[in-house]
Amino acid sequence: MLTPEIAVDLVSESLHLVMLLVAVLVVPGLIVGLIVGIFQAATQINEQTLSFLPRLLVTLLAVIVGGRWMAGLLMDFCVEIFQRAATLVG
Repeated sequence: MLTPEIAVDLVSESLHLVMLLVAVLVVPGLIVGLIVGIFQAATQINEQTLSFLPRLLVTLLAVIVGGRWMAGLLMDFCVEIFQRAATLVG
């Protein structure tokens, strides 16, 4: 039977996983954006593509490097949820 404690635990684990996966993708782009922003402020270059393109490339690189790991985490979590559901229902 699904109790409030189990539901809160599932939501907590889900949010933790989402925050971890988003951080892996967003933090490198944030760091590169900050570096490019400092460079733009120092050189007074106000080109939009100069800040967008490096962030895009770093985010794509993060997906390429960490994609297998992130997919593995998601699959493990999905299997765990299905196993828990089977024990809760029956």
